[in-house]
Amino acid sequence: MKLRIFVTLKPGVLDPQGKAIHHALEGLGFGGVEDVRAGKLIEMQVADDTSDAQVDEMCRKLLANTVIENYRVERA
Repeated sequence: MKLRIFVTLKPGVLDPQGKAIHHALEGLGFGGVEDVRAGKLIEMQVADDTSDAQVDEMCRKLLANTVIENYRVERA
């Protein structure tokens, strides 16, 4: 089974990468961009019998820093 795990910074956490992207877009002449937040997408193939609890444990232990990041899992 294919999983997509979206990891994003929690609201209120500073996002220097997002700020750099925002600044670069403005420098390229793209107006109207009010804010940019950067995150990551992790795609993985797992066995069909992998439980939600196992996936959640993977996210909490390695894929996301739950102090400053949220994550969301989609099964594809």
